[in-house]
Amino acid sequence: MKKQKKNKDLWLNQTDIEVGCLYLTTARQYRAVLAMKGDFLIYAPSSEAMAALAADANMPFENSPFKKCQIATFAQKEYQAFEWQDTQAIRHKLTADQLAEAISQCNAKAAIEVLLAE
Repeated sequence: MKKQKKNKDLWLNQTDIEVGCLYLTTARQYRAVLAMKGDFLIYAPSSEAMAALAADANMPFENSPFKKCQIATFAQKEYQAFEWQDTQAIRHKLTADQLAEAISQCNAKAAIEVLLAE
């Protein structure tokens, strides 16, 4: 089976990645960046092939394990613009409540504290 090449045009610039923002990969996986320090970040990934989120939907990270990776690695996934809360963009800022919900859903509070203390 032939391996499909990644489309670098769909990668994020590392400067486009922000804590508290929601992103969508071309595999329709939502990703919420929960914390960043140095070269690393912690994010919450949803399942792939997700339906579009409604503006008032709960965060889609229930029982999903958080991930820690290098910011450069996170950026090198294929991302797409998506509509959320009546705006079309590559990233969408979460409210404080939505960010807290995402952290709670994937049980990342302790891991975020460890990353920020490093």
